[in-house]
Order: sequence, then C-alpha cells, then structure tokens
Amino acid sequence: MDLHPFTTIAVILAIAAVAGLIATRLRQPLIVAFIVVGIAVGPVGTGWVSADSTIELLARLGIAILLFLVGLRLDLHMIRSTGPVALATGLGQVLFTSVVGFLIAVGLGMDSVTAVYVAVALTFSSTIIIVKLLSDKRELDQLHGRIAIGFLIVQDIVVVLVMIALTAFGQDTGDNLGLGIASVLIKGAGLIGGTWLLMRYILPWLLPHVAKSQELLVLFGVAYATSLAALSEWLGFSSEVGAFLAGVSLASTPYREALGARLVSLRDFLLLFFFLDLGARLEFTDAARQITEAVIFSAFVLIGNPLIVIVIMAAMRYPVRIGFLAGLTVAQISEFSLILAALGLSLGHITSATVSLITVVGLITIAGSTYMIMYSHQLYDRVKRWLAVFERSGSKAPEHVGAEDEYDVIVFGLGRFGSHLARRLSAAGHRVLAVDFDPHSVKTNDGDGVTTTFGSAEDVDLLAALPLEKAKYVVSAIPMLQTNLALLHGLRHHQYVGTIALTAHTPHDAAKLHATGVHIVLEPFSAAAHTTSNTLHDLLIGESTDPDDQDKAP
Repeated sequence: MDLHPFTTIAVILAIAAVAGLIATRLRQPLIVAFIVVGIAVGPVGTGWVSADSTIELLARLGIAILLFLVGLRLDLHMIRSTGPVALATGLGQVLFTSVVGFLIAVGLGMDSVTAVYVAVALTFSSTIIIVKLLSDKRELDQLHGRIAIGFLIVQDIVVVLVMIALTAFGQDTGDNLGLGIASVLIKGAGLIGGTWLLMRYILPWLLPHVAKSQELLVLFGVAYATSLAALSEWLGFSSEVGAFLAGVSLASTPYREALGARLVSLRDFLLLFFFLDLGARLEFTDAARQITEAVIFSAFVLIGNPLIVIVIMAAMRYPVRIGFLAGLTVAQISEFSLILAALGLSLGHITSATVSLITVVGLITIAGSTYMIMYSHQLYDRVKRWLAVFERSGSKAPEHVGAEDEYDVIVFGLGRFGSHLARRLSAAGHRVLAVDFDPHSVKTNDGDGVTTTFGSAEDVDLLAALPLEKAKYVVSAIPMLQTNLALLHGLRHHQYVGTIALTAHTPHDAAKLHATGVHIVLEPFSAAAHTTSNTLHDLLIGESTDPDDQDKAP
C-alpha cells in the first residue's frame, strides 16, 4: 500500500497509541511495545518505514533533546565525584565483555574476524534506552543513575575508537589506525574546549537576551542541542556526545529548570520515533537457525555484564545494591551494535547471517533489560542473598571518625530530608555524624557542625567502626524499607542501647517498621502534608475573617 508521508505518520502514530494503551493496561513497558510496532511497520512487516525515512530524522531529534536534558541535570561537582568509578566501570565492562564475548564466539565455531565483530557488538549498551528508563523511574539523580550515565558516556567515546580501529583493520593499513585515533583525540579536545569557551564567555551574555521570551528560550535550547550534536557527528563522534555537552554547558545557568520543564514533553514525543526506528531496523533473515547462539549470547549480556559491574564497584567500596542497580543498565546491546554490524557487512567482514544474529540478540537483551530495570528493586530483593558474596568486607570509617570521637546523633542518609535534618540537629547544639554512600553528598554536607563519612546503612562491618556506644540516637533518613530493616538488624546485632528512629515512605512501610518494635518511625512526607494543609487552612481562615473585608461588607 503506497501512502502519502503524512498519512503514513498518522497511521503509525495511531498504531503506536493503541499499542501503548494495551501495554499500559497489561502493565508492560512502553519501550517494548513501541519497538514491536517498529518491527511491524518496518521492512519485516508492512514496509512503511525505511532506514532513510522521516521517522529516522525525528528519532535523531529526540535523541539530541534527550541527551541535552541529561546534560542539563548534571552538576560538574557530581561528575568529579562519580568520574573515577564511571571510568573504571565503563572500561572494565568493555574489556570483560569483549574478551569473554570473543572466546564464546570462537567456541561456537566463528572465525576470528566474525568473533571480533560479535564481541564488540555485545559490548556497548544503549544510552538512549537507559536514560529514558531511569528518567521515567526518577532515578537519574540517584547515585546508581549518575554512575550509569557516566560509564555509558565512556562507552560512547570508546565505540568511536573501536569503529575507527575496525575500519583500519579491514583495510590492512596500520598507519591509518594511529592517525585515526590521534585525529579523534585532537577533535575531541577541540570540541570540549570550544564548548568550554561558549560556556565561559558567550552563553552568560547571550542567555539573558534569549530568556526574555520563553518561546525563544525553548527554540534556542533545541537549536543549540541539535547544532552541537550535528557538529559532534561531523567531527566523527556520535551525536549523543555533542547534545550531552550542550546540556552540561547550560547546567550551571539559572535557565536550566525552565528549559528542562518545557522540553520534557517534546522529548517524550520524539523518542517514540527512536523506538519505532529501532524496531524497523531489525532484520531476522537467518534468525530461526541461530536461536541457540542468540540465547547463549543474550544470557551472557543479561547476566555477565551486570556481574562485572557489581565486582568492579564492590572493589571500589560501593554497596552491592548500588552496583546491582547500575549493572542492570549494561544488560543489553545498543543501536551502535546494529550500526557496527552494518559497517562490517558493507566492508565485507561479516555476512548477513551475523547481522541477523546481532539483531536477535539486540531484541532479546533490550526487551529483557527493560523489564529488569523497571523492576530492579524487586529483582534485587530476590537475588541479594546470592550477591552477598560480592559485598565488601572490613569496611572502616575515615581516620577522623573513630572510637574516641563522641557524637550525640548518627544520621544515615544525606538526601534532601537527611541533610536538612543533620543541619538542624547541628544548629540545635547536637554533635552529628552523618553517613552516606554517595561521595558527592558526603563531600558537600561535611562542615557546619556535621561530620560526614562514606558508608552504607546495610554494612554491618561499618557499624562496628562507628562510635555507637556514645551516640544517644541513631536516625535513618533513608525512606527504603529493606535498608531500614537491615540497619535495625545490624544495630541490634551490635547491641546498640540508644534510641533508634527510622524513616518510612508510605503508611504500609510505617506499619511494618512499627511492628519491629523500633522506638520512633518518621514519616516526613505525611508530616509535611499535614503541616502544609494546616498552614493553608489557617491562611484561608485568616482571609475569610480579614477585618478589612468585614468593613467592606454591606
């Protein structure tokens, strides 16, 4: 059926809306539904969507805005605090997956060139899909979300170097490899340097003029994001890198909140086309004969990649729960894998059968990891007893926190509630020790009478290093039931005799904490709602009895 482009888009949007409604009613991720629609309208199905269609253009716009918004939310101080773990985890996962993936491919009878392509294709994860999922779950600002974004950006940089290397390898010109990598490094330095100059000298002068009109501000944001994305791609990088840098360059300006709020709806709409385009690119020419190989590689990606992230982060003294949540974000292969496969096919390095295998692995792992991330906390509760072997042991507090130190209150958790609570207690004259596993929170909250230390509330060994016997109160400001139960168990294990206060996120969690016999259960969300409603009630009563209004009455 030959349809007009406008009619084609209209029909595809209608199909996507119906599929999304069905997925929502069945409590299934929308991403999976949209990818299935993309397969249905792509070459495998109706053929309405082709690789060079309008949908691809809209998809790329959505990607640029998505990464632009991620950059907007990123604090440069957070980059410094999570940079080392992001770099170590990103490079470690790339090395592990490449080596083990190559050995599996060779073990399955593939030649060395094909094995290299398959191994590299298994290495890279989809930044776009992960950012969308974490954004929907409101976990981008959490520690595991920031670490995940960090090592996904590291992967995006590495993939450029890998594609240069594979191209040079296919042409048997070793000199081109060195020149290509040197060129990438020079261009990368130029891109970052140019963005810094814009951020330092141009944007502070330009933005106040642009922001006089909200419509112009939104247009500028989109134009700026797509322009840097296009420049990045022209320099040989992915468009994601440029869009991300555009967002980072505006993250310290007072206009980032306004930009972010106005672009979210546009992002969600345009990302629909990314998933449709991704589904349309999938090819299944030899899928039936490769199902065994696809299952083996998919199991390796879904299980092996998260495990290596857990191991690396545990070695860097991060809790297993954080490593697990961050590790799930690399349990799939990305759209770069399909691009890499297409490159290998065009260079004559691999056959269409290998492209089909990578495609099937991509579909299985994208769908599987989507469910894993959507239900990450429930999944962790089921597997944490087997992951306990990776938990770091022998934890100890920093040198300035020891048995000789005396504190009235030990606060676990330095989020918005915990940091505010610690400061208020300190201002009231109490000696406060605050514990958190986020290096950024530990660094920014240290001072003003609050001593901070790095650690997890679930770490029994850490409790042994804290001056519990001299603290009158232990307060958990972490609104997570399982974490609070683990902390309570640890405190009782160490025979803590002071008062324990735990935080509940919901009335259901509060009831479970009360059932344990804990001294105090804090419910900050309910308390805030109660206080706010009373304040508003008093204001409304005051307005209705205003003497000036009574004087005006007839």
